[in-house]
Amino acid sequence: MWTYYPDLLATPVPRYTSYPTAAEFADIPVDAYRTALQETSGTVSLYVHIPFCEKICFYCGCNTGKANRRQRLESYLDALHNEIATVSRELPDDVRVGRIAFGGGSPNAITPDDFRSLFAALESRFSLDDPTLSIELDPRTMTAEWANVIAEHGISRASLGVQTFAEHCQKAIGRVQPEECIVETVDWLRDAGVTSLNFDLMYGLPGQYMHDLEDTLQRTRVLGADRIALFGYAHVPHIVPRQRVIDTTDLPDQAERFAMAEMGYAYLATHGYTPIGFDHFAKPGGDPLAKAAFEGRLKRNFQGFTDDQSEVLIGLGASSISSFPQLLAQNEKNSGRYRMLSSQGLLSAGRGVTRSADDRYRGAVIEQLLCQGRARLGACLMHEASGRLRPFLDRGLASIDRQWLEILPEGLPYARSIAAIFDAYRPVSARRFSSAV
Repeated sequence: MWTYYPDLLATPVPRYTSYPTAAEFADIPVDAYRTALQETSGTVSLYVHIPFCEKICFYCGCNTGKANRRQRLESYLDALHNEIATVSRELPDDVRVGRIAFGGGSPNAITPDDFRSLFAALESRFSLDDPTLSIELDPRTMTAEWANVIAEHGISRASLGVQTFAEHCQKAIGRVQPEECIVETVDWLRDAGVTSLNFDLMYGLPGQYMHDLEDTLQRTRVLGADRIALFGYAHVPHIVPRQRVIDTTDLPDQAERFAMAEMGYAYLATHGYTPIGFDHFAKPGGDPLAKAAFEGRLKRNFQGFTDDQSEVLIGLGASSISSFPQLLAQNEKNSGRYRMLSSQGLLSAGRGVTRSADDRYRGAVIEQLLCQGRARLGACLMHEASGRLRPFLDRGLASIDRQWLEILPEGLPYARSIAAIFDAYRPVSARRFSSAV
């Protein structure tokens, strides 16, 4: 189905959940974030970050810590409540919230009562417009009481960190979760009213073979996942120190990773799922993500592919990123400093990037290439990119018709590499990003 061209995948590239990417973040003007909030209008989305897990997996690159000290959890939640109050005061009265995503870490690392209190704060401080609610969950710490909370609040979308069903791979990445645990979680969530259930899966794991991946895909399909995100494991121990525990000699090489990605795509595409970009899949018909892809409304934000059409995403919690048309702003990453700033009623978003007209133009091209598989470049961008596009054009991975660039089916695994051609910030250093496949 696909041809492996190692030279075209040699340079690591970003996942482009934003443009510019977080690698380009630097100090922003003191009042930039406040001004962006004050100038917001219409319907916005919220992302609420819970940076805690009961157990920390070896592979994880998220900003998260162990939820093993009640005092630390309580002080963080106090700070989060303070930030909710501070941010809401800056927004104009006519702003409405159409979506709320709870992520982490694992939001179910806090107690159900803590979550109830957190949601009550959002309800009291923001004008909620019957929002679509989604949540990330760790099956290892899922409980019936948490399922009740999900039902109470009408959370309709949930994402489970499954990664793999292969026991030896689970041990190698520090995420041991018996299949019975995942099955029980799925049953709880369906009974709670979750209609869109995503499984996060990974290929390229230590000790993982093709049959391990195929078995995981089969079990995922049988369990009825509505969406599947099939990511290549990004081994960057120079950025994520906890990954040093993983034996690099046990990792599949680039050619093996490519073959796994190809098999995963072919399996899911022929077993009832619509491909969304290169590494996401959704059941056609009912799932909103598949519908958005079919109708050309697919977008990218910090949660990946989405059907969310809002131009403003406000991040709440340590390290959360807010996205506005002209600004990307990230909250303080350090949990202690975040708590200190929030306790004083101060906004903590001090890093990010002001998006120029050129940034927004290039960002739109990159998003269209990854979401729709084609983009109109314009004469200047076409001239700039022509030389770097040539290897992809010559090998039948992409085509140009007038000023339209299209990624062909054979070029899907090279989509991020093609998109990166239009990234004016992209460094050559391999230390910054993960493998394109």
